[in-house]
Amino acid sequence: MLRLTIGQINPTIGDIDGNLALMRAAARKAASEGAQMVVFPELSLTGYYPGDLLDEPGFLAAIERGLEAARAASRETPDLYWVIGAPVTRSGPGKRLQNALLVLHQGEEVLRYAKQLLPTYNVFDERRHFEPGPDVARILKVGSTRVGFMICEDSWNDAGKDYAVNPFERLADAAPDLVVSINASPSNLGKRAQRHALFAAASRRNHLPILYVHQVGGHDQLVFDGASFAATPDAGVVFEAKQFEEDIVTLVFENGDFLQNDCSAFPGPVAEALSPMAFYRKQIVLGLRDYARRCGFKKAVVGCSGGIDSALTLALAVEAFGAENVTAITMPSRFSSEGSVSDSERLCHNLGIELLTHPIREIVAAFESGFTQATGAAPQGLTLENLQARVRGTILMEYSNAHGHLLLTTGNKSEISVGYCTLYGDTNGGLGLIGDLYKTEVFELCRHINAAEGREVIPLAIIDKEPSAELAPGQKDTDSLPPYPVLDDILKHLIEGDRLGPSEQETVQARMADLIATDTGRALIARIKGMIGRNEYKRRQAPPILRLRSRAFGSGRQMPIAARHTF
Repeated sequence: MLRLTIGQINPTIGDIDGNLALMRAAARKAASEGAQMVVFPELSLTGYYPGDLLDEPGFLAAIERGLEAARAASRETPDLYWVIGAPVTRSGPGKRLQNALLVLHQGEEVLRYAKQLLPTYNVFDERRHFEPGPDVARILKVGSTRVGFMICEDSWNDAGKDYAVNPFERLADAAPDLVVSINASPSNLGKRAQRHALFAAASRRNHLPILYVHQVGGHDQLVFDGASFAATPDAGVVFEAKQFEEDIVTLVFENGDFLQNDCSAFPGPVAEALSPMAFYRKQIVLGLRDYARRCGFKKAVVGCSGGIDSALTLALAVEAFGAENVTAITMPSRFSSEGSVSDSERLCHNLGIELLTHPIREIVAAFESGFTQATGAAPQGLTLENLQARVRGTILMEYSNAHGHLLLTTGNKSEISVGYCTLYGDTNGGLGLIGDLYKTEVFELCRHINAAEGREVIPLAIIDKEPSAELAPGQKDTDSLPPYPVLDDILKHLIEGDRLGPSEQETVQARMADLIATDTGRALIARIKGMIGRNEYKRRQAPPILRLRSRAFGSGRQMPIAARHTF
């Protein structure tokens, strides 16, 4: 029998002392529960992913001090093996570091395993800093249990499709009783189900029980959802830790099965998957909280237009910060409808937040007059529309500077994709909460929040009104864009393609087939594709966006700015 504690912690990138404090607290809890081993996530000492901090000599020296401190800390729990993740130095040709799993016991390193498969796709770039480990299995006997070890990506190639090496095969040959896998697997829609299916299949095929230990928390664009789990060859996933929360929980491994710490069986199957909207809500709130906390912000400010995007952003900000720490600013112009102000007032009343009013009519008029005097021509059309957005962006940044609030940008994925946003205007801000939500999903999430709260948090008047930037008389989004249901299907096809989940992909492909069947539809697809390409320069200068879907704008989609999109 082996008692293992899952150390599902929320480490901060670069905060080695703080991360070690989290591990020490978890280890003390594990020891108090009679555990023989406590397991922490991939790169738990540094947080995942340190990026080019790994090129800084000072950071490398801090890692060495952290490793020495971790070895010393392991002496505090002499009956406990610590499984941690950390960068370690190596010699010889190639990169000077490896992404390693270390087992510490009574102040000594008793096992080291270096990650073999280093991902360089989507948001990952581990080969930039790390050298792959050798194709060997590492086994440690703890009591009567033989434990084998893996690190994240090493476990994802059991089907043999992505790499020439399958570490599971070597590990299966070594015949451990149990596999412990430490992980940092960024969360996106459908990822939890993907993990469960993949590891249940690997457990079954290799006849190996698996303990999957994961981190939780937000780091820049990425959010990690926790949800560590245990799987067996016969039953698949039999246990899952909390989602989107830290969780320190002790399991018993005996005769190939996982049990509760009192040696009783788990009561039933793991929880059902969250609905897409519930998932988005939890991921955004956790991502915002951690981003703000780690960047030193305690309050947020949002420009409130009376439209659905700013309404959703404010509702999510209130959930993350609390109503007392969120400020909304409405900035009506001469083109603003009466409803834009009244709807903003009602929304902020429902949310319990302060609404400031800062009209921009006179400011815009002063810019118009100055521009006319300087150039001999009055600004009009797109120039005037963008001027209003930039004045608003300036006011919001002014408030952020004056009061120390984090400015949240309000663009959604549909509009950001086609450039329906203004640089240095509504793209101003420190973080985009809904930039990976298509417009149709924005509407759906607003309705979900109202239903979940059992009241009209976001006024139906905002949800039901026709979308408009209100930068020109009678302006509607559909003046220059197709209806959002049509636009979103095209965008999903062009941006995410085969990365969509099976059911969503089937729906999108069917709708795209209808468009491709007509000259008008093909022309529309070509136009949207061109708009996506032409507006890459805007996205490159926009704030980071919390990643929710399999392919988000940012580090996971690297496209050139100066390119032709004629294919």
